[in-house]
Amino acid sequence: MRILIVDDHEIVRKGIRTLLSAERYVVLGEAADGEEAIEKAEELKPDVILMDVSMPRLNGLEATRRITGTVPKASVIIVSQHESSELLRQAVAAGAKGYVTKSELGKELIAALSAIEKGEDFFPKSMP
Repeated sequence: MRILIVDDHEIVRKGIRTLLSAERYVVLGEAADGEEAIEKAEELKPDVILMDVSMPRLNGLEATRRITGTVPKASVIIVSQHESSELLRQAVAAGAKGYVTKSELGKELIAALSAIEKGEDFFPKSMP
């Protein structure tokens, strides 16, 4: 599975890359904002995009909407610090196939990727 990591914080991107390096996943590249995410998604054609929400230039929800229109085979998993049922609803409406909070990243990211690989969505069972 080929992955694009999108987050405006370099330390988060590096942490996700480290987590994935222990598994069978290939990180194709990284992006620091929504505009760069769109460019890299169109260029690299990843299987999965791990997308932050709060970023400069273009937020992750709008980037997800655009990417799912131009790179429909890419599955987007929102990776956010926010535990909000409203944000989860917006992520689904934008076309995301999964949602993992940053506080649960170590426990749930691999499970989310496995679900996507099987053609399933991955969303939290409960969210405030």
